[in-house]
Amino acid sequence: MPLTDKFGRPITDLRISVTDRCNFRCVYCRSADPENHMAGHELLRWDELERLARILISQGIRKVRVTGGEPLVREGVEDFIAALKKMGVADLSITTNGHLLADLAQPLKDAGLRRVTVSMDAVDPERFARITRVSNGYKNVLAGIRAANAAGLAPVKVNCVLLRGFNDDQIPAFGRFARHEGVIVRFIEFMPLEEDRVWSPEIVVPLREILQRMAEFKPLLEIPREPSETARRFIFEDGMGEIGIIAPVSDAFCGQCSRVRVTSDGKIRTCLFSVWDHDLAGMIHRGASDDDLVKFIVGVIQKKEPRHHIGEPGFVPPSRTMVHIGG
Repeated sequence: MPLTDKFGRPITDLRISVTDRCNFRCVYCRSADPENHMAGHELLRWDELERLARILISQGIRKVRVTGGEPLVREGVEDFIAALKKMGVADLSITTNGHLLADLAQPLKDAGLRRVTVSMDAVDPERFARITRVSNGYKNVLAGIRAANAAGLAPVKVNCVLLRGFNDDQIPAFGRFARHEGVIVRFIEFMPLEEDRVWSPEIVVPLREILQRMAEFKPLLEIPREPSETARRFIFEDGMGEIGIIAPVSDAFCGQCSRVRVTSDGKIRTCLFSVWDHDLAGMIHRGASDDDLVKFIVGVIQKKEPRHHIGEPGFVPPSRTMVHIGG
């Protein structure tokens, strides 16, 4: 029977992180500091990640997105993609910063990857270098995007997190980039994750403002989307180029949320902004059976929040100091 939460939402999408490490040092990201990295033994082994993925797929997961940190820095990621493909995942994708993608796009495609999303917060090389603190990053990421398109991982999606006064002046430039490179650019409102401590409502560039500023470049028309899609979708009026906007702050999509997340150290999260982690790794290491894990996961899904409360009066960014240990 497919996973369904107590609000009747089917849980069909899995985000699974394979590492907390990254080869960029983005100025707003916690993963930039090696002092924040988990010890190697805390990360789940590949076989443990495969086991959790297999169990979740058996419970109705149809889409799997592999994430990090930066997933391509972990050796063996192509084999993990191949293993997921053999499990029958219909929609298999990865989110990457693109720095290593030029060499790995074709091997990933050959392993069974269907789609790729590249995180990219500027399309100006100097601005990109200041954000990522990597001197040759822009050139490598652009090569990776083009290699992914050539390998058939198209259309590539390019995600840009917007911060007011930081990179919001890049909105028209990303419009030009979408049209020139044949990619789908998606702007993401800045979210209060535990990876940062600089979030405030004033930093968020909301959906309405993004649309207004893009319209100054070229008019947009909204196009239909699936009910569980996170992004509102738009094309330019002349039909050349697509823009998406993911607006968890100003236009939350919680009512149709179909997602669950597994972290690289084996915690399951029912919401990106939840203050609770639920510990699957502890159960695995204590010898839990697949049936034990299924029962626990089903119980966790029933705790999935009806919505988040970002931007509401009194909202405090999450700090996951409370961990529910399964057993």
